[in-house]
Amino acid sequence: MFPTQDVVSSVQTDPALHAELPKAVQSRGTLVLGTSQAIGTSGLPHAGQAPDGSTVGLDVDLRNAVAKVLGVSWDIQYGTFPTVIPGVQNGKFDVGQDNFGATKAREQVVDFATYLNDGQSFLGSKELATDSVTSLTGLCGFNVATSPGSTFQQILTAGASTCAVAGKSPYHVQYFADTAPIFLGLANGKVDIYFGPTLSLKYDALHLPGTKYLGQISSTPVGFVTAKGSPLAKAISDAVNKLIATGDYAKIFAKWGVPGTEVSTSVVNPTATF
Repeated sequence: MFPTQDVVSSVQTDPALHAELPKAVQSRGTLVLGTSQAIGTSGLPHAGQAPDGSTVGLDVDLRNAVAKVLGVSWDIQYGTFPTVIPGVQNGKFDVGQDNFGATKAREQVVDFATYLNDGQSFLGSKELATDSVTSLTGLCGFNVATSPGSTFQQILTAGASTCAVAGKSPYHVQYFADTAPIFLGLANGKVDIYFGPTLSLKYDALHLPGTKYLGQISSTPVGFVTAKGSPLAKAISDAVNKLIATGDYAKIFAKWGVPGTEVSTSVVNPTATF
């Protein structure tokens, strides 16, 4: 099960922040949001499906609270993780949200308004010989699964020579667009380790039998993405900071049980580490 308390309806619109939005957005009262469609509960705590089919999660509560502060509503349009950022670039979406880490490459093509810190972590089968992986060297000799077009792919690709330098067998990477085949692979032995977001993997370790959380390698600020130079980035960042100031932001994170992942201040385009 997942928490169901309402942490959004009491959020108030800030007229000054509404005025930061482009006139066209103010007139129509909506922003087009590109994101991946949540299926089942495997994407929690970020996003998942309730029994009635509605979408729930930390990201959902947070974006709905941001919309309330700005005095607009979201027009949700679904893409896939690799297509959301290009959709923001070409104007299909006004805003993108899909647990996008702020990287140097991404900040070249879109702007970020940060709203949490997520990490890059490892989830293994309970049968795995090791209980701790905190570096790429710990992956040597294992079959590793992750998502394509992600920061996880970038890290694994950049570190491909790590095992050879350490005199060990290489790790082998498999890419999956969703997590269902990864979890199946962990269960049937075809996948040894899943490399993914810390929040999700800690949640998975608590809710998926036969798995264990192995550790984190690094952390990255995560943000809403907007077109390069768009005034929407500052407006959204200001809305997150308003939620922080009112305490509504803390309520959302407390609801989903992910302490230590909040930002103290939302910023536009944080300094990327990779």
